[in-house]
Amino acid sequence: MKKVGVAILGLGVVGGGTYKILKEHRELYQKSYKIDLTVEAVLERNRERAVSLGVEPEKIAANIQEICSNPDVDIVVEVMGGVEPAKSFVLDCLHAGKSVVTSNKELFCKYNHELEVAAKKNHCGLFYEASCVGGVPVIRALLDNLQGNKILSMMGIINGTTNYILTKMAAEGAAYEEVLKEAQKLGYAEANPSADVEGYDATYKLSILSSLAFHTKIPYTKIYREGITNIAVADIEYGKKFGYVLKLLAIGKNGDNGIEVRVHPSFIKSTHPLASVNDSYNAVYITGDCVEDVMLYGRGAGALPTGSAIVGDIIYCATHTNYQYSTFKNTEGPAPGTKFIDNFESAYYIRLNATDKPGVLAKVSSVFAKCKISVAQMSQQRDPACEDGTVPLIFITHVTHENNVNRAVKLINESDEIAKVAAVIRVVS
Repeated sequence: MKKVGVAILGLGVVGGGTYKILKEHRELYQKSYKIDLTVEAVLERNRERAVSLGVEPEKIAANIQEICSNPDVDIVVEVMGGVEPAKSFVLDCLHAGKSVVTSNKELFCKYNHELEVAAKKNHCGLFYEASCVGGVPVIRALLDNLQGNKILSMMGIINGTTNYILTKMAAEGAAYEEVLKEAQKLGYAEANPSADVEGYDATYKLSILSSLAFHTKIPYTKIYREGITNIAVADIEYGKKFGYVLKLLAIGKNGDNGIEVRVHPSFIKSTHPLASVNDSYNAVYITGDCVEDVMLYGRGAGALPTGSAIVGDIIYCATHTNYQYSTFKNTEGPAPGTKFIDNFESAYYIRLNATDKPGVLAKVSSVFAKCKISVAQMSQQRDPACEDGTVPLIFITHVTHENNVNRAVKLINESDEIAKVAAVIRVVS
């Protein structure tokens, strides 16, 4: 039986879950895969936590050099989070000939080109299933199961915190600030929630996933990003009347005119499979030219779901000798000639606080016509009126360009006689 030694860098929520799975399922892996996985070392500042999890004191390393020089360690699991010291530690391990499994989406998104160079040079494996969508095996699907397809698009709910917040706002009619506080108490949101609610977390994940799907480097800096901090309960309720559900979506498209990558709140039809993905669950909806539509769904975070993805990578690494690397030239920036679409097409939900007097609707229609925006649906809400005496006007447009809508918003806001734009939310067909 093949013996494989594992080291874990960090015994927080995910690291602790990983340790628990490896310890409790050791006999299962021996029987099923003919490998004996043992945790030979951990790097954890809180020794009491390590001991409480069952780690033998002599296996608690004092520094990364002890991990790198340990001949019994074959695979290193990095679950520390952040860029430093995680990046330096991972590079040290790769240069020492240790394969690495990581759940660190920020590190991998920003520096996977450097990590891959070190992995290739030292003939090591570099695995990162747990960096995106928790326990949902989307990366393995893109690498191994959907290879026969040209991936045309992907659309996903890939951040559990924002999905929980939007689900609660929709179900209870509670304001964003109120639900955020509740999410923080429950541990779904950090004390500083900006990485989640401003869309950075989803942007890092979309960078990784779209690079794999489209076989070209998609830097996170090329992704349009907009968070959920300005979402009002009123817009969620108005959206329901039109048959829509609000989600923070990560969208990637690979078309004839270029690549389109964006993260933002979106209205989606209540009949779409992603509309029923609630609370902290995640899902990715992938369209391939041969397979057509596939949706992968499950827990997007948590000790055991994320630990499941990490252990899956450990087993894959332990049972394969030919490691996979990027199918594209993996550099810091995009490949020369890669075209990115900024002026993308979408339908739009637009809410105006309109002056309650004759002729306003005609003036709004004139602005829309000038900006090449065609209205598909319109609703005038008489009750209740806004505090300033204005009346909500709500439009759902036909598909138009982003620049057209930005121009219309500017023109409307510049005219005190018409209205003020209260909300603009993209509508995904």
